[in-house]
Amino acid sequence: MRRYGPPVRSATAIAALSSSRFAASTASGWQSTVSQWQSLAVLATLARYPQPVLVMSALSASHPAILGLVSYLEHDVHPSIVLDTDYNILAANAAYRRQFGINDSAPLGEKCHRVSHHYAVPCDQAGEHCPMRKAWDSKVPERVLHIHHTPRGPEHVDVELRPILDEQGRVVAFVERLNTVTLAAAQPQQQGLVGRAPAFQAALASLQRAAPAQIPVLLQGESGTGKELFARALHLGSPRATGPLVVVDCTGLNDSLFESELFGYEKGAFTGATQRKIGLAEAAHGGTLFLDEIGEVPLTMQVKLLRLIESGSFRPVGSLRTVHSDFRLISATHKPLKEMVAAGTFREDLYYRISGFPIRLPALRERVEDLPMLAQSLLQRMAGANTVTLTPEAQARLSLHAFPGNIRELRNILERARLFADDGLIRPEHLPEDLAPASSTVSTRDSRNSLADLAQLVEQFQGPRSELAQVLGISERTLYRRLRELGL
Repeated sequence: MRRYGPPVRSATAIAALSSSRFAASTASGWQSTVSQWQSLAVLATLARYPQPVLVMSALSASHPAILGLVSYLEHDVHPSIVLDTDYNILAANAAYRRQFGINDSAPLGEKCHRVSHHYAVPCDQAGEHCPMRKAWDSKVPERVLHIHHTPRGPEHVDVELRPILDEQGRVVAFVERLNTVTLAAAQPQQQGLVGRAPAFQAALASLQRAAPAQIPVLLQGESGTGKELFARALHLGSPRATGPLVVVDCTGLNDSLFESELFGYEKGAFTGATQRKIGLAEAAHGGTLFLDEIGEVPLTMQVKLLRLIESGSFRPVGSLRTVHSDFRLISATHKPLKEMVAAGTFREDLYYRISGFPIRLPALRERVEDLPMLAQSLLQRMAGANTVTLTPEAQARLSLHAFPGNIRELRNILERARLFADDGLIRPEHLPEDLAPASSTVSTRDSRNSLADLAQLVEQFQGPRSELAQVLGISERTLYRRLRELGL
């Protein structure tokens, strides 16, 4: 990221910018009056800097120079909009109009929270993090992961908001840059990560930060939470995406098997080694090495693994030559590694070497509002063109289950149930009889009843409002009151 840019001295004051309105943009680009061109030129310049810029009041640039500044923002590859302090969208560049506009038209004059979330109130009043509110208080750039409504449906969007300050240090406007997150979907899809719940978004936000870096990532979570899918998303979001992703399952490997699998061996190194074998560490050169269930690595092998991670070099079994491999490390475990370090069953130095960026993956019971989307995605992946869906009654029953096996258990339940769905509908009688209710059902429901979660659930739920109220464990009157609060 670039450092602080110089103060902008070739611009008009924009103290009154929050009350101005830019003319609608067309296919030919920005259209505005001369004074509006000047104000927009300031904002276009500000969008170049990663830190808030102090706006000076003197205008010293010629008109062609102003047009050049406007051209910068207009042709920026990143979708960007300009907001006043009352959440109104003042301007949008061509990239925004193409990606988020309707018929290449920007929603000028609309409230940003109504456009992006369909909320009648700002995001922070609907239970979400609002980058504008944070930037207003901090006067520095703020970044947050949101779910935005787009012409393609809901999408995860990485939002970076930069406040604009006047000569007295007051916030007078904002430049917002939006980047669609391609590593996960906010609606059902046939592959990859899927989710919208706050717990999932927190993990996704961490993934989005870590993916472009080289830092070792440790994925921690219960069995069945999708650690390999997260590892694949980290790989695809990294500069090494064109290289290999090599998965090493550390479960059930003794010392000799682990060493030969990871490091490879020479011909004749042991009985049965009839030819040379390349190890998985060498196969990961130029890509990503994913050590799944690293907590299962034998203690005697952990020192060799540490040496591999620190130096990128190793010796194949039965060889005197040293092999070097350049890879990015991702590890995963469901075990409490810190407790294992204290108990002496996991090396402390290895733990700190692999946990440069820990990411906690939520259990399914922590993201129950994602259940309909996850179920639909899994059914699409299983059945392909033969569509199978859940009835609202079956979906409601699943939402009350504890899911100790997480997404893996959900997949098994759906795999079995779809075999009974002759007409393509999974009903409650097709589900296992021993589905146990979650002990934390009440608290889970409470967490789901925040306004932000409710808005998402309303959009996903296919049944009538009475069934939605039953699933949430609230009365229909309470449900309608909360819908009114959201303007829904």
